[in-house]
Amino acid sequence: MRILFLFLDGVGLGVNDPSANPFVNAKMPTLKKLLNGQPLIEAAAPCSSERASLLALDACLGVPGLPQSATGQATLLTGRNIPAMLGYHYGPKPNPEVSEAMGQDTLFSRTVAAGQKAALLNAYPPRYFQGIESGLRIYSSIPLAVSRAGIRLCTQEDLTAGQALAADFTGQGWRRMLRIKDSPIMDEDTAGRKLCELSREYDFSMFEYWASDYAGHKQDMDKAVQLLEAFDKVLTGLVNSWVDEEGLILITSDHGNLEDLSTRRHTFAKVPAIIIGDETARQRFANGLMDITGIATRCSKILNLSS
Repeated sequence: MRILFLFLDGVGLGVNDPSANPFVNAKMPTLKKLLNGQPLIEAAAPCSSERASLLALDACLGVPGLPQSATGQATLLTGRNIPAMLGYHYGPKPNPEVSEAMGQDTLFSRTVAAGQKAALLNAYPPRYFQGIESGLRIYSSIPLAVSRAGIRLCTQEDLTAGQALAADFTGQGWRRMLRIKDSPIMDEDTAGRKLCELSREYDFSMFEYWASDYAGHKQDMDKAVQLLEAFDKVLTGLVNSWVDEEGLILITSDHGNLEDLSTRRHTFAKVPAIIIGDETARQRFANGLMDITGIATRCSKILNLSS
């Protein structure tokens, strides 16, 4: 059984308020079908449908202050309460203390140590690697964990070869923002199917979608709704291609943000954990799961990894 971890940066479970919560306004038929016709809001959790389960997870972890990306992502990948270890939340990129606390024991390194295959399915453009090599840019928690596990980050060549996906799924951003005119593009449904196809090559794979956090900070309702509706089309292609008996799709986040556009800041909201796949495996994963520290432990159990 394999796991595809679809990480949505900055997505919490908000209230049923169309003036602030784009999840209330967005047309997301695939996600709603998975959630028994409900939008992805606080009142929907917990729930279980024919193919999916939804839980609300604590991302604050008993530490004062707003949850942040570096410590939240490190916690998701290690199963350790990194904010509690440090006494504070930190982000967006890991400082030396977060980096040390995360160590080299993550879902990526555990998968490799078990003789299984793992990958981050995001392709990174040339200027990203140039920034890392020059010291002008540092890794965020997820690519840091990947590199420490000895796994190669995907490049423009991988994207062109169809072995990775652009950060916006479709590749439009590579052409529009990065000015890489020959970069491949695809529609959202095709991107979802490609995500499923690529995941079949690995025991544990992950895709990081940071645009959700960016949209939350921008506080633009129309653009946030557009982003969510595009994501639902990706989800459509993914779940229509997914064979539930082969593994689980996990969708979760590190902190709240996008669900409340009344503020530019992160929120204290619980984050969703959407688990898609075989009912028995879903129940095994969801049993007793209360906060984001439990994600890595349950992934390790499903994959039979040491933790």
